[in-house]
Amino acid sequence: MKDCSVPDEDKQRETLTGLVKWFDPVKGFGFIVADTGGPDILLHVNVLRNFGQSSVSDQARVVVVVQNTDRGVQAVEVLSITPPANSQGDQALEDLADYGVVDAPLEPGRVKWFDKGKGFGFANIFGSAEDVFLHVEVLRRSGLADLQPGEALAIRVIDGKRGRMAAEVHAWEAALSKDD
Repeated sequence: MKDCSVPDEDKQRETLTGLVKWFDPVKGFGFIVADTGGPDILLHVNVLRNFGQSSVSDQARVVVVVQNTDRGVQAVEVLSITPPANSQGDQALEDLADYGVVDAPLEPGRVKWFDKGKGFGFANIFGSAEDVFLHVEVLRRSGLADLQPGEALAIRVIDGKRGRMAAEVHAWEAALSKDD
C-alpha cells in the first residue's frame, strides 16, 4: 500500500501577508513582519529571485508562503508584491508630476548600471541606442529597492524634460503577468 501522508515540512507551510521590514540585496536577505504578528520572517534573495526580482522595497506589502524551520520562520515562496503606499520622495521626480498616469507600453530593457547610494542609474531598451534614466524613487514606487547590471526589466518610458526616463519599472519575469 502506498503512503499518501503529507511530509512534515508541507504541513508547516502557510500563506501570510505582511510588510517588508528591510531587505539588503548585497547581504542577500531581509525580513518581513507578518500582519498577524509573530516572529520576523526571513526572506532570502533566492526566494525573491524565484518570483522574478532581485530586490524588494522596504515597506512593500508581500504575500508569501512560509515554513517553520530549525532557524525560525522563513519565506519559501513569494506570491505577490505590492509597492509601498506612501512615497516620501515624490518631489524628487518633478519630471513625472506633469505626466500623471503614464499610458506607455512596457518595453523590454536591461540595466546598464545603477547606484543606490547616488539614487539613480541607466538602462537600455532593446532596439534603441538611447539610455533611459532610472531614479531610485521610481524603483521604490514599483516595489524594487536596487538593480544589478545586466538585470532584465520591463520599463514604461517617457520623454522627460532631460531626456528619456523610466516612469515605471518591473522585473522582467514579474511583468510577464501584467496586462497591457
